[in-house]
Amino acid sequence: MTPLQDRAAGAIMGAFIGEALGVGPHWYYDLDALHRDHSHWINDYTTPKTGRYHQGLRAGDSSQPGFILKLTLNSLVECSGYNHIDFCRRMDEALLPLLDGSPTAGPGGYTSQSIRDAWHKRVEQKRPWNECGGHADTTEAIERTLALAVRYATHPTRLAETVAANTVLTQNDDSMVAMTVAFAAVLGQLVQGQPLDARLSGRLMQLVERGELPFHAVTQPGLRPPAAGAEPSRAGRFASPDALLTPSYMAQAAANAGVRIEPASRVSLVYGMPCAAYHLLPAVYYLAARFAGDFESAVLHAINGGGQNQARAMLTGALVGAQVGLSGIPTRFIDGVTDANELLRLSRALALQLEPGHASG
Repeated sequence: MTPLQDRAAGAIMGAFIGEALGVGPHWYYDLDALHRDHSHWINDYTTPKTGRYHQGLRAGDSSQPGFILKLTLNSLVECSGYNHIDFCRRMDEALLPLLDGSPTAGPGGYTSQSIRDAWHKRVEQKRPWNECGGHADTTEAIERTLALAVRYATHPTRLAETVAANTVLTQNDDSMVAMTVAFAAVLGQLVQGQPLDARLSGRLMQLVERGELPFHAVTQPGLRPPAAGAEPSRAGRFASPDALLTPSYMAQAAANAGVRIEPASRVSLVYGMPCAAYHLLPAVYYLAARFAGDFESAVLHAINGGGQNQARAMLTGALVGAQVGLSGIPTRFIDGVTDANELLRLSRALALQLEPGHASG
């Protein structure tokens, strides 16, 4: 594989690894309880304790986010790119029949709010997919569309279009769509080989100025307001570019000797343990910038922070996997994940679809 393809495959495998690391210690909001059940430092895959959310899974297994990511990958690989109809068909045939609308049913033993909302609208109310989006402020759309970000990493406009179209199937709040597309844009930059640093947001804003990312710059150069009549439509555009600015602030915090979070796992207390994207994404960006070349430290600090540590580790794993490449992920994490050979096959197959495109920024 080329370096570009190595980074692409690393992002996908990093996401699967981070998600599986979270299966055992998921959703402990009491760190003392987390330590009692899983020791003071979790350093590998673990089996969920009896009565926990993913009871019945084994160490290394994926839960529902991994299941849906794999479904998305299969669609991308078999269709040689994003096919909206094919993705929706797979959701109808492979996921929704396994659910019953309750939190405790479905692959992995737990179904998140946005997927439950979509099930009720699609299965019970027989609505078309374009009417199934809800207002959950969590990261389920980010967790699956990261595959689209990788596939279209070298084509930012296509990346934004496909990620936005897929996101609104389950989450249609404007702010959530903006944060999802922004995460995808960041991941796309890292797959291209750009660093997660203080200049990343500036590179993203150049894409906005060139019309390649559908974010609305609040002011024009010189602090002039947008021209009259230039307000963006709500379809596929966002009110402000703030979601693109977040990662560079986190990168600056990670690099600033005067701003230290020790241990780094306590980033969960700084930005919050809950499931909402506005708690998770700052922590993810911080860990991915602080441990840009150290996949193991990044995902383990994400897991050991408690709370919604599974999504934190999944998204951190994607960002750092893109930075170190598949070749930079410790073998023990790859070997320990269930169905490693199949996940590697899909990750590499997607990576081989990437085209050089044009360098950004």
